[in-house]
Amino acid sequence: MRSGVFLLDKPSGLSSNGALQRVRRLLGRVKAGHTGTLDPMATGLLPLCLGEATKFASGLLEADKTYEAVVRLGTATSTGDAEGEAVFHGDVAGAAERVDEALCEFRGDIDQTPPMFSALKYRGRPLYDYARQGEDIERVARRVHVYELTVLNSDGADIALRIRCSKGTYVRSLAHDLGLRLGCGAHLIALRRTIIGSLRIEEATSLAALEALEEPVRWSCVLRSDVLLSHLQKVVLPTVEGRAILQGKVVGTPAGFEGRGLVRVYDEDGIFLGLCEAQLDRRIVAKRMCSSPHGARDAALA
Repeated sequence: MRSGVFLLDKPSGLSSNGALQRVRRLLGRVKAGHTGTLDPMATGLLPLCLGEATKFASGLLEADKTYEAVVRLGTATSTGDAEGEAVFHGDVAGAAERVDEALCEFRGDIDQTPPMFSALKYRGRPLYDYARQGEDIERVARRVHVYELTVLNSDGADIALRIRCSKGTYVRSLAHDLGLRLGCGAHLIALRRTIIGSLRIEEATSLAALEALEEPVRWSCVLRSDVLLSHLQKVVLPTVEGRAILQGKVVGTPAGFEGRGLVRVYDEDGIFLGLCEAQLDRRIVAKRMCSSPHGARDAALA
């Protein structure tokens, strides 16, 4: 089973799962999963984990994200974006001039109520299922962090923003809440994700570009599985210890290594073996490993 990470530049109008299935077909129906859902309207960076790489996807779910968004002042919608029905119209006179001041309230730690039209689960069902049936479920506000919220440009009632935020932040809710703060209503009309953790949109490939390649060449667009763990310290184990840790055995840290906590582990040939924990007693314990040396080699070379 071949493994790796495909960075998709998702087009608008396609769900994250729909995009995943199209890439799977193009790459030979390998086992796969996506990290960090994008709404159908949204475009941009959607990492798809293939084969063994699915074991190491959890770090991306926790990673900070960066978006470029366009908010339209003057109308609030039922979904917070352009796909919903208009529920309020307001006067936009002077609102654009007050955007910079209003944005100050949405930087740093903020409490945000998830929108009804979201994939957040309630009693095993996504909230959007209830919303489509006209039900309004009480949601608990969640604390998120907005590191950056900057106006890129404005064109009348349309305000382009760059947002760098923690996991779980809903840009649609930011747009809606900005409209409330300005008193004129607002909704999201465009959203593009550009960064997740250390992964950037510049490294991504579009569906059209992938489809245009001959089938044997398509895997050249797939990154190594260990790109998901690039933020962690690297440990290289001798061959014997590398084989042992793939079998779930505890091994000692190599000479000169002083790190602690989660680490990415390789053998002497540079083959990625998996995610481990370096402990205070100078032992390395397996956490999530490639299934076999052959699987590890595939994961590293894909």
